[in-house]
Amino acid sequence: MKKIWHSYKHSSFLLKMTIGFLLGILVGILLGEDAQVLKPFGTILINLLSMIAIPVIFLTVVLAVNQMRPGHLGRLGGKLLLYYGATTAGAVLIGVALALWINPGEGLSLPDAQVDKPAAPAFSYVLLNIVPSNLFEAFASGQLMGILFLALIIGLALNTMRHSDEEKLRHSGGTLYRVFDAGNQLFFLLLKGILLYAPIGIFAISASSFGNQGWETFQSLIEFTGVFYLGVFLLWIFVYTAFIKFSKMGIREFFVKTKDAYSTAFFTSSSLASLPVAIESAKKAGISERIANFSLPIGAVFNSDGGALRMGVSIVFAANVTGLELSTMDFLTIVLVGTLLSIGTAGIPAAGLVTLSAVLTMFDLPLEIVALIAGVDVLIGMAGTASNVIGDIVGAAVINRSEKKNDLQSAES
Repeated sequence: MKKIWHSYKHSSFLLKMTIGFLLGILVGILLGEDAQVLKPFGTILINLLSMIAIPVIFLTVVLAVNQMRPGHLGRLGGKLLLYYGATTAGAVLIGVALALWINPGEGLSLPDAQVDKPAAPAFSYVLLNIVPSNLFEAFASGQLMGILFLALIIGLALNTMRHSDEEKLRHSGGTLYRVFDAGNQLFFLLLKGILLYAPIGIFAISASSFGNQGWETFQSLIEFTGVFYLGVFLLWIFVYTAFIKFSKMGIREFFVKTKDAYSTAFFTSSSLASLPVAIESAKKAGISERIANFSLPIGAVFNSDGGALRMGVSIVFAANVTGLELSTMDFLTIVLVGTLLSIGTAGIPAAGLVTLSAVLTMFDLPLEIVALIAGVDVLIGMAGTASNVIGDIVGAAVINRSEKKNDLQSAES
């Protein structure tokens, strides 16, 4: 038994996750809806990862802010927004172009399903969500933008304390910093234990998901799924690879060192749950701890390349199903609005549904399209989440390269 445990513990994480996923699909297809009995074991994994993700976001951002000068924060934030805008626009363009070429959805009919349009949050709601009225409530309810805001202001305050002229403030600041650092190390140690359970959880997730839906659900929508996966492939090969080259990193080495991050994202379909793994993978890839700790939590909240690509394919798919002719100006509008909405709504619940519904409504397309796509939501969500996470890490690599050049120029002057 000890030998089996040792072999399991030290075998490749990606291999264990893949075996768990494939076995889960097999069991799901064989057992059908009876595979739902395994669902709690998958929920446990998502809960464990989500449990440590919130404190990891908070602690890593606080520590990252403490390793920067205040002037750096605005510069890094601006660079991240530019990067998110570029990759999100690229994802929408790829989705639209591929869908126009392959034309998924022709000959399909709408399902007899009523779909209520989710309410898009008002600007005031988003703004008020950034500044929580209660510190503990923000953590309890998982308000990611509020938690990021708290991490930033507490990090700045702690930074001020540590560099204060008053000895008492410096001493207190140093003590608090060590407490935050110790807490961060604690949660990453917990992560190592959780990842040992991960393959079992992935087995349960895939068994319950595929048992509930089965392969027959995907038959009429296989073309849509194929177009989306081809789009993901092109996004990785052309967009992300170009940015990796810009960051002066080896492409193969980068994808090898970050495989734990995007494989965890693929199998769990959760950017937030994958965040602790993504931070560790980014450090393995040579990204500085300061940049990784700052960039990746922000990316997990605001960046959604996978959702943007999905939306580009979905709009053309919806137009084909309903027989609507879209003009060149319509597609330009889709790219612009899709880019802004994907960045602006990535931090809210059901962000992909809100974004897609908003654009469908804009072009008078029926919301029943959402119900039609729901049959392949499992497969779409997996690749989309993997794209979100690898996109965040690539963004961190670009910022890391940019900051190295700035540091070098500052040293020379």
